[in-house]
Order: sequence, then structure tokens, then C-alpha cells
Amino acid sequence: MVDEAQTLELFRFADPGQSVALEVECGDPSIGGEARYFSASIVLKSGFVHGRVSLVVSVGDLEDWERCLDALQAEERVEWPAGGRTAWLEVVPDDPVEVTVHDAPSTQIAVRMPIDDTCDWVEENRLRLEHVRNAVEP
Repeated sequence: MVDEAQTLELFRFADPGQSVALEVECGDPSIGGEARYFSASIVLKSGFVHGRVSLVVSVGDLEDWERCLDALQAEERVEWPAGGRTAWLEVVPDDPVEVTVHDAPSTQIAVRMPIDDTCDWVEENRLRLEHVRNAVEP
């Protein structure tokens, strides 16, 4: 969880030296057609790099993230969110977990972080997903 009351983490991959998390602002959404979009940021922290890239997340993206968690539990590589409209990440469930954040289509910069996460990160991220869903779904 993050300090601000309406900002929740959708996911977190972390070890003692570095982390990658997605923070969702669960306040008023912007509307695009029939979809509701929530402002979000992917936050990277390590001794080498510290960065934040903005994106938007829809309720459909949350459903896609749930499918990604299923795939990660089956030890399959995932990319999220789909569509090429915003920054995205790739997660490879190796040992260590590799998380690559792509700032596309903006700067075309990508940062890969190996995360030696020994906890049950899939289940913890499922709980985070439920918290975000409860905050954004009417």
C-alpha cells in the first residue's frame, strides 16, 4: 500500500535491493468511450536506477492482469497491459524473476530488473488486485 488513501498498489515485485511496483490512483476515472481509465505509475527503485513512468489502467486491464497472474503461476512469461497504448512490462518467472519496464511509445527506454523475490509474490499480487478492484468498481 502507498501513503495516499486513494492510491493502491496493483502489484509489487521486490527484494532487499530493488523493486518494481504499479501504483493506481483510485479516485475519479477519465472516460474514453465506454471504458473508465485510472491514472497509474510504474515505480522502479534500485541502487542503480530510480524511475517512474505514467500510464492509465482500465477495469479491462485489471481482468487481463488476473490472467497474467494465472500465467505467471504456471511459470509462463507475460506482457501487460496489452495494446501498445502506454508503458508496459514483461515479467519472466525465472529465478530470479525478471521484470522489464518499457516506456513505449514515449521514450522507447526499457529497464530490466532481476528480482530475487522469495515470498509468494503471485498470491500477494492477487490480494493487491482484489484491493484495487474493490476501490475502482462501482
